[in-house]
Amino acid sequence: MTTGNDAAFAPRVIEIGSSESEGMFANIRRAMRLAWEINKLSFEDADEIRRKFSELTGRQVAPSFSLIPPFYTDQGVNIRVGKNVFINQCCHLMDIGGIDIGDDVMLGPKVNLITSYHPVEPAERRARALAKPIVLKKNVWVSAAATILAGVTVGENSVVAAGAVVTHDVPANSLVAGVPARVIRELP
Repeated sequence: MTTGNDAAFAPRVIEIGSSESEGMFANIRRAMRLAWEINKLSFEDADEIRRKFSELTGRQVAPSFSLIPPFYTDQGVNIRVGKNVFINQCCHLMDIGGIDIGDDVMLGPKVNLITSYHPVEPAERRARALAKPIVLKKNVWVSAAATILAGVTVGENSVVAAGAVVTHDVPANSLVAGVPARVIRELP
């Protein structure tokens, strides 16, 4: 697993129309095809889901990895998962900036991990995309329909409540909730 500090997970600026953005669009086409193949499978096809997910990410996933289709991503190649990871149905991982999912992490249904965004300034929105990594440390639980935005690290053992929108780092052993998410309490 990465610490989120390696070159593949460094913050990025992608100029639309550049060779880098063309490569990004090629990855999108590939990811859409592989996600479609995953989404045709049933939960009982766990071995084939793991095989297809490994192909999508370019990294072998552990036998303890579990995913319930459907699943959506825009790149796939920038996702890293640890051991004993569970991804529930309808999760959307926008991974241009890199997503690092630690051991024992659980993603509830309809979770969104969004690593890319556009500048706020109207003249800049269509000119570039910006991307920062998301890191979910060991034993994190992200509850149903929560959204975690670019550049966020969720600390070990923390819980993101259902429907929360996480815009800043979450300390270890914390429960966060709300829009924007804030620490509700520390966990034992």
